[in-house]
Amino acid sequence: MIGHVLIIEDDKDMCEMLEVGLSRRGFTPRSFVNGLEGVAAIDTEHPDVILTDINLPDVSGMQVCREVLAKWPEIPVIMMTAFGSMETAIEALRVGAYDFITKPLDLDILAVALQRAVDHRSLKQQVQVLSEAFARIHSFSGLLGESKVMKDLFSRLERIADTETSVLITGESGAGKEITARALHEYSRRKKAPFVAINCSALPDNLLESELFGHVKGAFTDAWQDRKGLLQEADGGTLFLDEIGDIPLSLQPKLLRVLEERTVRPVGGNEEITVDVRVVAATNIDIDRAVADGAFREDLYYRLNVITVDIPPLRKRGADILLLAGKFVGDFAAKQGKKVTGLAESTAKRLLGYEWPGNVRELRNAMEHGVAMTLFDKIVPEDLPEKIRRHAGSGIFLETGNPVELISLEEMSRRYIAHVLKTVQSNQSVAAQILQIDRKTLYRKLQKLTD
Repeated sequence: MIGHVLIIEDDKDMCEMLEVGLSRRGFTPRSFVNGLEGVAAIDTEHPDVILTDINLPDVSGMQVCREVLAKWPEIPVIMMTAFGSMETAIEALRVGAYDFITKPLDLDILAVALQRAVDHRSLKQQVQVLSEAFARIHSFSGLLGESKVMKDLFSRLERIADTETSVLITGESGAGKEITARALHEYSRRKKAPFVAINCSALPDNLLESELFGHVKGAFTDAWQDRKGLLQEADGGTLFLDEIGDIPLSLQPKLLRVLEERTVRPVGGNEEITVDVRVVAATNIDIDRAVADGAFREDLYYRLNVITVDIPPLRKRGADILLLAGKFVGDFAAKQGKKVTGLAESTAKRLLGYEWPGNVRELRNAMEHGVAMTLFDKIVPEDLPEKIRRHAGSGIFLETGNPVELISLEEMSRRYIAHVLKTVQSNQSVAAQILQIDRKTLYRKLQKLTD
């Protein structure tokens, strides 16, 4: 992508040199010899990037940068000066400049910096469009989904969010139990108060008790001062107890008392402290079986399980897999600064055919991996984690030892080209030599790779 560059530089000869040099490199430059004129022209010029000198006769380049970011935050600003120093560079970046270039200018290096800034702006615009599109998709707080099972879930959450009722969230690991608990909190009257989460399986029994209920000074070794527990920290808000099925039997009566009496007694303390907290719990085990086996108190179970919310596994959500994958690709592309716009058709088919034992968490991880690995504007199957690439393979192996499916010759060609490009670090000249085709032919094939 080549862009429109607005140049602010008080040296007319430098302006002319920049206009000629950047025009030859495909840019559309327009120069101004003072800062006020340059800034005033932004609304009519609609530049993709602004290149400004730091030292100007009327205003400083720093002031120009601040005003641009205040009024046109989407336009990246690159600053240049003949007096380069680390302090000046840090100050320029601190006020929000996208990049910093020192004179004398190397036009090729400058062109790369400008192109990178233009690409960055384009990427941010794509992410914004994608975010707005996702905002129109049926959702509930941070949860996304268009499948019937998710719409039913959203409807249930809407009915119970603004109640004081205890909720037990069930579902497989990685399905989204904590984000569901957060959604309940965000839609409740408690949303301005704290949301506090703890994994009950992550701490030893004695530490879990202190973490939940707090302790007084001297209650045990290293208890040097009074400390509030999470139940007090969540006062007025919501406490999320993840993996509640793993809470030890010795602590269950104490938690039951909190739910019934709305009071907390810290470890080693004698006084009851009143708390106002909504408890939302979650588990991925069969808690009915735990009750039957005597591993979980029945009375506590009924206190926690006033309303059950079951999160469907990702494999039962159909096209939501691609919806979520697209969201994750957009997020990670923006974070990694890469121009990745989505999934190749063959990748989408692979995702839909996979079982997703790790649910949404595994999909998120796979898309982060794909964005990091891809050489193209769309994620191809070779960019996915090996476990997903290998899924449902025929067991037939190439000489490389990689498992493949029974696929068409065209698909095999596409995969091999991708493999060669990765091997040579995307050097198309070298790849063309290995493939024994000219660069134009390779370019045409690359254009078809993500069709």
